[in-house]
Amino acid sequence: MQPERLQGTNYSVQSDVWSMGLSLVEMAIGRFPIPPPEPRELEAIFGKAVADGAGGSSAPRPRPPGRPISSFGGGGGAPMAIFELLDYIVNEPPPKLPPGIFSQEFQDFVNKTLIKNPAERADLKTLMAHPFIRGAEAEEVDFAGWLCSTIGLQPPATPTQPAT
Repeated sequence: MQPERLQGTNYSVQSDVWSMGLSLVEMAIGRFPIPPPEPRELEAIFGKAVADGAGGSSAPRPRPPGRPISSFGGGGGAPMAIFELLDYIVNEPPPKLPPGIFSQEFQDFVNKTLIKNPAERADLKTLMAHPFIRGAEAEEVDFAGWLCSTIGLQPPATPTQPAT
């Protein structure tokens, strides 16, 4: 849930921008990003050393009192109680992508979606003009073909791609 909604303000499109950013981080690291993973968990996920999920500092990210530090495999330890999670979203720094894993453009795009103050958070027009989106629009990606090859299926026939 978005910090502004937890503080009782009205829902807006900016709330969806936050949700999109949080979902992008979750898909990128393979688990819900709150609390943030420790460097060793990120190393296990990505197969290389990562400074930490806080953007490169070596200081650990804040954790709710009484909660164990996560271990690899879905956050580890006991899950956060709902009120701990909600308090964390409101009072702690937003999630960040691990440095050195993703492009600077993608990191910047995600960071602009996860600004706590919705008035400062990027709006849709800004996001659509972002270099990450512009670059993605320019690429020709055959997602269906990639997915089929990944799971061992024959790609379906399309108007531009005959069946093989």
